[in-house]
Amino acid sequence: MTPAPGSPGERTGERRPVDEYGRLSKHEVLRRRLRREIGHREPHSLLPTERELAARYQVSRSTVRQALDALAEAGAVYRVHGAGTFVAAPTISKSHMLTSFTEDMQARGLQASTRVLASDETEAGRRTAEDLGTEPTEKVTRLVRLRMADARPMCLETAHLRSARVPGLLARDDLDGSLYRVLERDYGLHLVRAEQAWSAVTLDERSAALLGVPSGSAAFHVRRVGMNERDRPQEATTSLYRADRYDVRLTVRRTHSRDRSGPPRSPRV
Repeated sequence: MTPAPGSPGERTGERRPVDEYGRLSKHEVLRRRLRREIGHREPHSLLPTERELAARYQVSRSTVRQALDALAEAGAVYRVHGAGTFVAAPTISKSHMLTSFTEDMQARGLQASTRVLASDETEAGRRTAEDLGTEPTEKVTRLVRLRMADARPMCLETAHLRSARVPGLLARDDLDGSLYRVLERDYGLHLVRAEQAWSAVTLDERSAALLGVPSGSAAFHVRRVGMNERDRPQEATTSLYRADRYDVRLTVRRTHSRDRSGPPRSPRV
């Protein structure tokens, strides 16, 4: 019912539908119902097919598709071609600050953990040598690690460091924690800024299996070069972040141009 004049609903500007969903489009009604259903499902569980949802809720497949599109746009579900629609896990936002994975998770009240998949010494190669400002034949230490939050895979990370700067690193037994902390505390390498390039990719079968998602799932590919106080590269790292659990948020500001008539005048003294 419409609120009577002077009633609490009228005074506060509340809009009360005729019934629970009376004034909403069919696809919006379905979106809300599915959103509530999703809240009771485990992340990455498979939703019923469009045909099954249409039959269950007595709507057209077009209505189902619109509702799922809206849920996917909001990050509540994700689609994998040929596999279906899955419940998305809550995302973790990455800011513009240079922080380690461990610091990111701790700031969000999550328990960070790491599984070391490979650690060895190899030649830098052309691309890594360019990132680190060294020769392709120089030895670098390579660490491949699976990063997790509350024991759930989040990121597959491959870090390269100049071996001459980190002697004995491969023999350590604490590489399952914050690498930045080890570099600062024991090697005097302070990373103060980084250049990063983000791109969208789909995961191959091996990477998807390690990250616990279906093959072909979306991911962020991040290439980072960490710099010290003298702006010299210290690390070259490539990471694959699960797109269903990670997003990037930046604050941007508009710069207003000055008066075109010339530079601002100095005040008279």
